[in-house]
Amino acid sequence: MILQPRFKDSPHFKDFWSHGNGKQLTDFSGAELSFDDFEKFSPYFYDVDEIGDQVVREVYLTKKFQEASREIEGYIRNGVSENDHVPESVKKLFLQTQKVPDWLDYDLIKSGAELCMRSNLDSLISLRDYCLIGGYDYAYLNKPLIATEALKKGAVKRLSETLDFWVNATRYDALEIHKKGYEFAIKTRLIHSYARLSIKKYDKDWDTENWGEPINSWDMMATYIGFSLVFLHSLKKLGNTFSEKEEKGLFHLWKYVGYLLGIPENLLPNDKKQATEYFYLWTSVQPPSDKDSVLLAHSLLNESLENPILKYQFQRKNLRYLHICCTWFLLDDEVCKRLQIPDVSNKKAFPRTKWVINRIYDSIVSRKARIKKGNKDQMKVLEDYLAITKNSNFH
Repeated sequence: MILQPRFKDSPHFKDFWSHGNGKQLTDFSGAELSFDDFEKFSPYFYDVDEIGDQVVREVYLTKKFQEASREIEGYIRNGVSENDHVPESVKKLFLQTQKVPDWLDYDLIKSGAELCMRSNLDSLISLRDYCLIGGYDYAYLNKPLIATEALKKGAVKRLSETLDFWVNATRYDALEIHKKGYEFAIKTRLIHSYARLSIKKYDKDWDTENWGEPINSWDMMATYIGFSLVFLHSLKKLGNTFSEKEEKGLFHLWKYVGYLLGIPENLLPNDKKQATEYFYLWTSVQPPSDKDSVLLAHSLLNESLENPILKYQFQRKNLRYLHICCTWFLLDDEVCKRLQIPDVSNKKAFPRTKWVINRIYDSIVSRKARIKKGNKDQMKVLEDYLAITKNSNFH
């Protein structure tokens, strides 16, 4: 199938890149936007992780789920060698992920992880109120979530899983072979393959021509640009400062995570300029929010009301209000209106106060102390989420 940049003349695309968040990203990154490379990237809309899919066919679809999961965990922890008697696809996947690419620099990854940790709760605000909810504006990107009934599972569970993955991928040494972040990357890769094969088998209405393959390589690239470029832009908007090395490290960290997840290497940007240029091309094949987008956004907003971490209803309502304020502050108004984010009073007060506090905090507290505190606070939030979602009855 030949893909065209079919939405490049649509109002939502033009507005985003001429005076919305896209314009801010372009100014932030110094990107040079054009469609010259569109044909180089567009085939990836119909490209998937064949190795991961084959592992799921040979391991998960031939055994009980628990048994297959235990087998994969064994490979993750102990490694796989050329001479092991394991399915060919398993050998391929693990020989690829156990091979450290020539370009990898663990020192840079450490700087990226430190930026994630020292940004403390701003990291979590950025992930939730910019990266995740902003992603819901891209209607086709959300189709696999809808097809796998993510709305029924509920936002608390979905947020918990995203947080678990993000925290475990961004700690010290987490991405070394057999460590926790590496484990999460492999498991997430196979979850994507499992979901993709299920959608292709059971969803008769899947529109491959328009939506691309389920969880395709190009959509995966856009998702990981959310964790790097969009995340970095959000930290800046909230008043955080970062060094050139930390910025470079953040992109390097997510490039390696993308490599472990089976995203083709030439789709993984090295810096904010490249990331913005890649993102520009991808957004030209995405229509604006539809009714599913609105449902996903409201499910995330209402997560604060459903989540029992805070004991009292007034606390939960206040937390929801603060997230709504941050969403309006971080996303542009047109996106918020499309997602039907409620308009609330004094919506700029909290984010602007946060900006001032961050500037002061950055200048008086040492970097080392901020990393230590940020790591502790993020781990506490993750523990709280895992404590409530481990109960299998919790939707």
